[in-house]
Amino acid sequence: MRHGNKINKLSRTASHRRALMSNMATALITNKRIFTTLAKAKALRGYIEPLLTKSKTDTMTNRRVVFSYLQDKEAIKELFGNISNKIANRPGGYTRVLHAGNRAGDNAEIAMIELVDYNEIYSKPSKSAETPAKKTRRGKTKVTKTEDGEVPAAEVKKPRAKKAAAPKAESTEETTTTEE
Repeated sequence: MRHGNKINKLSRTASHRRALMSNMATALITNKRIFTTLAKAKALRGYIEPLLTKSKTDTMTNRRVVFSYLQDKEAIKELFGNISNKIANRPGGYTRVLHAGNRAGDNAEIAMIELVDYNEIYSKPSKSAETPAKKTRRGKTKVTKTEDGEVPAAEVKKPRAKKAAAPKAESTEETTTTEE
């Protein structure tokens, strides 16, 4: 029985599994998105999320702990630099696993695992990156252009809103003939 055994062994020895997770985590940090099998992506999610949480506080102890998992100086620089700034306000859930179909050779389920804050499609742009909203001047009367020239909006008659909705014509032919 496997009571309490949460880890997916991925048909590998412990040392091979550690090396696999370390290499995949390094690739995810440097590329922000990788394609792998669904089982490996789910296993990687549980491996890298605690490391991303540790990177939010930049101390020497946290750097050493994360380095013991990753063994790559460039990935550590990227993680504690750019990535930690982007995930600083996020309380968890730093990665996303999306199904990407099946592999042609062995029909294995393929998934894309990515860092959530680095996807421009799903994430909303920050307000500082947006252009400032246009200011309106509410005190002026609106000017409506016509063929003759410009006429203030106060002089232009607007159609009144109907109080009760009239029953609409059932066929489109009747409405087209009345418009012509």
